[in-house]
Order: sequence, then structure tokens, then C-alpha cells
Amino acid sequence: MADIGIAIDGRAPVTEIPAQARAAEQGGAGTLWIACHLFMRDPITSAAIALGATTRLKVVLMAMSPYSVHPVFIAMAAATLDEMFPGRVVLCLGAGAPADLEAAGIAAPKPLATLREAITLSRALFAGETVDVAGEIFRAQGRRLVNGGRHIPIVLAASRPNMLALAGRAADGVLISAATSPPFVRTCLDAVEKGEADRTVRKVAIVYTRVAASERDAMDQLRRPMGYVLRGAHHAENIRLSGAELDQAALAAAYAAENWAEVERLVSDDVVRRHAACGTPKQVKARLDDYRAVGLDEMVLGGLDSASEIAAALAATR
Repeated sequence: MADIGIAIDGRAPVTEIPAQARAAEQGGAGTLWIACHLFMRDPITSAAIALGATTRLKVVLMAMSPYSVHPVFIAMAAATLDEMFPGRVVLCLGAGAPADLEAAGIAAPKPLATLREAITLSRALFAGETVDVAGEIFRAQGRRLVNGGRHIPIVLAASRPNMLALAGRAADGVLISAATSPPFVRTCLDAVEKGEADRTVRKVAIVYTRVAASERDAMDQLRRPMGYVLRGAHHAENIRLSGAELDQAALAAAYAAENWAEVERLVSDDVVRRHAACGTPKQVKARLDDYRAVGLDEMVLGGLDSASEIAAALAATR
């Protein structure tokens, strides 16, 4: 049986985080994955609030981008949270959403080298080492974290073959993006396994999930958040493998214009069915079984905005 986590994406007011975190913990989730999306709510502050509201729940900073935040500062944040809540913090690194980086005027060259060096630097800092890193992208020399000497797992968010192989070689786990279809997830895991060699990493995917009285109600609630993810050009292979038809360029334009009616039209019933687990509790459980069957160690239920939605989604997994 795959473990269950919950993802929140910074859309809901920060005042709702304590209730969201408690609903996750009380519903049996082991982890709360807090997204780092530019122009949304700050994940580090959100993580501190969630950790303070719970007693056992692990919190993942997901996916901190070394393009928008230097790896030294990322490591400082994770280590400081772990100092206050030992053993309950996980760091997830990722390049970041291309459209969001572009909107902030942030260039993202050489992603493989950037993420490889960010993993190396973060791991050394967590270990309490005096770092001597003179990489292609980052340099940090003669310093160590004042609160190092911590075991903080590092997960890499990835969706393309070379980055997935890097996760297998260098990270403690891999995170597959939200709104991915089971065939695409399985293809991603194959690429991770090629990089693993004689080691094994934890395999995790976010599954957009919504429970409602009818499948129609559930799908309608997921169209907009799914459109936010699937607009990205890097999801083209995901969509192709799912068998769905989606005009990504039109979707990106509609999202940028905040034309929600067009977003919801483009994210059709077929797209939602192939890239999410939604409907009645019975339908959700059956769809989650499809994701579980591809070989995941943890399914992270995403697209949930309130404590009541989190509780309903977790109940459907039992």
C-alpha cells in the first residue's frame, strides 16, 4: 500500500493552514506538501504554521527553486524548521514552473547542472560540513550552517528523462508533478530507475483529487487548478501519453487572461478523468488504485483547498 500525503498550493488564505494541517494529520496523512509557486503564498511561513498546528505530520517544502532562492537560503530555511520541529521536515527541490519564472523575469539556464549542484550544496550544509563548492552555477566556500548536523531528506521534483535520472542518482526521492496521468507516471518511474543503479529512492506523485456527490460536481471543481498546471509546455508528453486532447497554447492564453469560462471549457471531462481522481468516494478510490498500481511509494492528494475537502479525500482512500 502506498503512503498518503496531502498537497496545498498557496491559494487558500494562510489563516486556513492550521485547519488544513490538522485535517491532514487526523485523516491519516503522513506528509503535508506545501507548494512554492511564485506570486502565491510563502511556503516557508506556511510550513512553520502547519508544523506548529500539528504533532506528528511531516511537512515538505515543495518545490523550492534554486533559480528564485539561493540554495544556501533554502538550506537555512529547512534546517531552521527542523531545529524547531526535528525529524518532521523534508526539502523538495525543483526548477520551478517556466511560465512563473518568466513572469518574474528569472532566467533558468542549465537546469540539470543547477539542480545537481543545489542538491550537493544542500546535502553538505545539512550534514554540518564546511562547504567548498565551486561549481558551474553555484559557489560557496569556507562556511557551514550554524545549525547543521541534520538529517533532512531531499526530494527532486522532475518530469523529464534527464532530471528523473538525476533524482535516481542523487536525491532521496522523486516527486512527479500534479495532473499527471498513470501512464506518464509509470514512464517517469522507469527513467528514475535507470538512474538508481544500486540504490533506491522514494517515488511520489501528486494526484489531483476531489470527492463530491457526483462526478460532474467533482470535475467542475478541478478544472481551474488543473488548467494552471497543464498549460505548461513541459506537460505535452504527459497529455500525449494520457490519450487526452488539449490545446495547451489556448489554455495558457486563457489562463493569462483570467478567462475562466474558456479555461473550464478547454479542461474537458476527458482531460480531468485521465489526469485526476475525482467523483464519488467509490470512483475516487478506484482511480487512486490505478495510480497506486504503477509503483508509487506515496500518493499525494492535491487540488484540495479546505480542511473539509482534505478530510473527504482522505476518507475515500480507506
